[in-house]
Amino acid sequence: MKAIILVAGAGTKLRPLTYTQPKALIPIAGKTILSVIVDQLLDAGVTEFIFVIGYLGDKIQDYISKTYPSLHATFVTQKERHGTGHALWLTKASVGTAQEVIIVLGDTICDHDLKWVLNSPQSQIGVKKVDDPRDFGVAELNDKDQVIRVVEKPLIPKSNMAMVGIYFIKEVATLFESLDEQLSQQRTDHEGEYQLTSVLQQMINKGVFFNAFRVANWFDCGKKENLLTTNAILLKELEEAGSNQHFIEQYQNSVVIPPVSIAEGCTITNSIIGPNATIGEYAIIADSIIKDSIIGSYTKLEEVVLHSSIIGNDAFVHGVTQSLNIGDNTEIDLG
Repeated sequence: MKAIILVAGAGTKLRPLTYTQPKALIPIAGKTILSVIVDQLLDAGVTEFIFVIGYLGDKIQDYISKTYPSLHATFVTQKERHGTGHALWLTKASVGTAQEVIIVLGDTICDHDLKWVLNSPQSQIGVKKVDDPRDFGVAELNDKDQVIRVVEKPLIPKSNMAMVGIYFIKEVATLFESLDEQLSQQRTDHEGEYQLTSVLQQMINKGVFFNAFRVANWFDCGKKENLLTTNAILLKELEEAGSNQHFIEQYQNSVVIPPVSIAEGCTITNSIIGPNATIGEYAIIADSIIKDSIIGSYTKLEEVVLHSSIIGNDAFVHGVTQSLNIGDNTEIDLG
């Protein structure tokens, strides 16, 4: 089984964090967004991975090589971003003669039975009911949960089932035939991009049947608020599963309020950490209160009270009570 993971986006909604690191490598609950996705696929039995990289793609490649040294991985570069359809089209040679593939957007984390999806006799599209589907690709279903139509960000949605960014395709030849047609005929959206949604609709028009599978939880990590919410939920799941070992180390005159994830090598003194805090490796925190936040590796915090904040790697913050969104290699002194 081959998986295609699309991680070429620039992550503009998470700037300044994404000026220096890809969105997929932002830490969350002791991992990165990308490692959560890869681990789910590995657990489900996926053996080959194709990563479509672009913006800061060398960091994606380095991360995968170091974190998963034995992974059967291929990297395809999307030099110019022309949409998800274009990104997928670039993988044609790498997919080769594979009879089925699973496609995952690189900023999407879901709770679902992935093994069931991969064993399905029919192509599948992951969906989740949302209150306002106008910002998403939408799937219209019949009473048997068969997808009869897909539309990208409809102004007047006829369904509240948003597509979550997971697609299991058994008709691989038809997929790339439809992609070839889209690009050769320059069928782009109003922003000049080739959308995967349009390709899926073209496949439906050709007689391909897609079923919809519902995910229990869907975390779209493309925005700061969603990222922090996802971090809190995943930390709680780890705590309930007994997988979080942050109490192994003792921190001087400090209180840890679970759920939290504290990486190795951290120095924490006279501080309160948690709940819902992820601290990257070798961070130094002194005389501070950190909750509902994500703190990058090698970052130093002194005399701060932070909540609902994301701080990048190698940052220094001193003396502030705020909600912040700070990129890598930043120094702030508001004392």
